[in-house]
Amino acid sequence: MNQHAGHGGHEVHEGHEAHEAHDRHAGHSVAMFRDRFWGSLALTVPTVIWSPMVQQWLGFSAPAFAGSRYLPAIFGTILFFYGGIVFLRGAAQELRDRMPGMMTLISLAITVAFLFSLAVTLGVPGMDLWWELATLITIMVLGHWIEMRSVSQAQGALKELAKLVPDTAVRMVGDNAEVVPLSELREEDVMLIRPGSSIPADGEVVDGASAVNEAMITGESRPLDKKSGDKVIAGTVNGSGSLRVRVTGIGEKTALAGIMRLVAQAQSSRSKAQALADRAAFLLTVIAVVSAVITLVAWILAGASPAFAVERVVTVLVIACPHALGLAIPLVIAISTTLGARSGLLVRDRRGLEEARNLNAVFFDKTGTLTRGEFLVVGVTPTTGISADEALRLAASVERDSEHTIAQGIVKSAEERGLSLGRAELFEAIPGKGVKAVVEGRQLMLGGPALLQELKIEVSPEIQLAIQEAATRAQSVITLVENGRALAAFALADAIREESVEAVRRLHEQRVEVIMMTGDAKPVADAVAKELGIDTVFSEVLPDQKASKIEEVKRLGKRVGMVGDGVNDAPALLTADVGIAIGAGTDVAVEAGDVVLIRSDPRDVPRIIALSKATYRKMIQNLWWAAGYNIVAIPLAAGVLAPWGIVLNPAVGAVLMSLSTIVVALNAQLLRRAAI
Repeated sequence: MNQHAGHGGHEVHEGHEAHEAHDRHAGHSVAMFRDRFWGSLALTVPTVIWSPMVQQWLGFSAPAFAGSRYLPAIFGTILFFYGGIVFLRGAAQELRDRMPGMMTLISLAITVAFLFSLAVTLGVPGMDLWWELATLITIMVLGHWIEMRSVSQAQGALKELAKLVPDTAVRMVGDNAEVVPLSELREEDVMLIRPGSSIPADGEVVDGASAVNEAMITGESRPLDKKSGDKVIAGTVNGSGSLRVRVTGIGEKTALAGIMRLVAQAQSSRSKAQALADRAAFLLTVIAVVSAVITLVAWILAGASPAFAVERVVTVLVIACPHALGLAIPLVIAISTTLGARSGLLVRDRRGLEEARNLNAVFFDKTGTLTRGEFLVVGVTPTTGISADEALRLAASVERDSEHTIAQGIVKSAEERGLSLGRAELFEAIPGKGVKAVVEGRQLMLGGPALLQELKIEVSPEIQLAIQEAATRAQSVITLVENGRALAAFALADAIREESVEAVRRLHEQRVEVIMMTGDAKPVADAVAKELGIDTVFSEVLPDQKASKIEEVKRLGKRVGMVGDGVNDAPALLTADVGIAIGAGTDVAVEAGDVVLIRSDPRDVPRIIALSKATYRKMIQNLWWAAGYNIVAIPLAAGVLAPWGIVLNPAVGAVLMSLSTIVVALNAQLLRRAAI
């Protein structure tokens, strides 16, 4: 693995270890449980074959030789230490942490079965449990292998991120291209990104044009066009063009490393549901131990044989293991955070995502969140004889070389519509009034109300009405003039994102009140709110007043989310019940938000709420299944149906317990189908 991926992998490893601090499998791996399972199975086969009880049931006789009757004891003892050591060590750790749980119960069960069987083998009257012990340990190891595979697969998307970055980069030295290991790449170096290759580091395009696929980082399925001045992200894939890119971030400073840090942090952060599961597991352990003691005493008092009583105890301890409880929440957490990361939703704090399902009011900052944060043409009113596109093309041609904000807005609007601009000649600024130039032989002027008044320009009723309507919305109006006649009027404003309309609609469908907060004047704010269908507007709000506005709404009993840019809005993001930093782009190290949106897409806000609801549903379903089945399982294991001939042996108990774990794991996987 290259240096960058090594950094990213290190971050993932740290986050994973933090997660495992609360996990009974600390230090374990899928491969370890796989190997233990096959080894345990090999030891179980002779233990079962030479078991007198099994031979009697199946009506066969195993080959007999000197000492063959001790084979179950020999292989069973080896298996107790080989396969059981994992559980014994786990139990020791749980007891040191004063949090007895699943490992403690399993260890109690196999230790009781082992000591009782050993005593019988050494001469104490009774029936040994060697074959039950062997099959129990093997099934338990198999269950853990399946569980570890589920968790590993859920976290696999995070590990796959580390593989996105190539091992080498093509660095430009003068006109020469040299292939260097990623570890030798430095900031300010210029990389050559060939068609179809992965981008090794974050950077800024200095030459060339291409489309870059950023789906693996931002969740945006459509390749994005890149030209000089645009930023590119490490791990994304270049299209058919060639790019020269100046390096701005390597190693842990890249967006990819930041994403991996946040996802690992989210997977290791504690949630309320996880705390509930931990308490339930502890309570279940206490119930299981008490039930086992009651079972032992009850059967002995009822005159049952010691072997039967001990078998009931072992079965109770096994079937009550909070195995599924231990998996119920961590697996859902792992799946939901990786699912979110793939969709451009980065969860910094699990509690934030968990709380999002309860939101019933969401604040949006206007500029840069609901709007694009740049002046664009939002309305064109042409006069008779000219189309809106032709008028915009001529106006943009006049303004092509101007650096004024409004001029740039006109030019960009024309470019976004794919209009081909003409060449402006004899360009001249008219101080305080506008500009004039010759385009394709036509003498054109562009300006505001002052230009129209001074030159006494003829204005059609349509254009006059458009100017008046724009004024009521506090929009700027620029008029295109030719030969003393107004050809068209252009209304310019901070353009509303196309996605904002759908975002507000989806939030309303989720019964969430949408509130806009902005420092803009009331007419501007009201115009945006009216167009988007926003419920409540706070206008002319100073940056230091945003947090108090959120407090004001919270006092009304609302659960409040705040959506902002994560920099100027930091106090407000922290004050809200859930802070959502939007438009982070490649800067994913946003400290104020609970959730970070890589894309500047407000539609991701209702998607967070949908993910939160789906995640919570899965957590609750898993908790009910993991804990609820014990209501039936423990009495059954204790032998309440024994008078009717229904008795579970420890191995069957282990199968039932493992089945509950598998059901929980499969149910968690269904979260991947959630519509978010």
